[in-house]
Amino acid sequence: MRRTFLDSGVLLSAIRSAGQDREQALQLLEDPDCLFLTSPFVHLELVPKAQFHKKRLEVRFYEEYFRVAEWCRDLERVARREAVKSGLSAMDALHVAAAYLVQADELVTTGRPEKPLFRTMLVKVKYLFS
Repeated sequence: MRRTFLDSGVLLSAIRSAGQDREQALQLLEDPDCLFLTSPFVHLELVPKAQFHKKRLEVRFYEEYFRVAEWCRDLERVARREAVKSGLSAMDALHVAAAYLVQADELVTTGRPEKPLFRTMLVKVKYLFS
């Protein structure tokens, strides 16, 4: 079973996008060989705004994902070190640290392959739309 950490863009693609982007995200989410991993930061990027805008279907979608995903909560030291080493933004550093600490086999992102996120060596980074 692959341990897969999804960034918020993948979940947004699954619930908000149309066409091929949505299909690829949903296909990944339905993969029985994936154990999904997450952190409080992915949750914070998605749930409060959906709740504020009263998007009930979206909130239910996220709640189901976060209910079954394995969580990582101890991140600061690893995130800080990787941000300096790879030139990551704060949120990308936290996602990489979380994926690393929960021993993810991959971190799937909608961020483009030329972004600093793809420089990290802590976890394999995969572009959803490749």
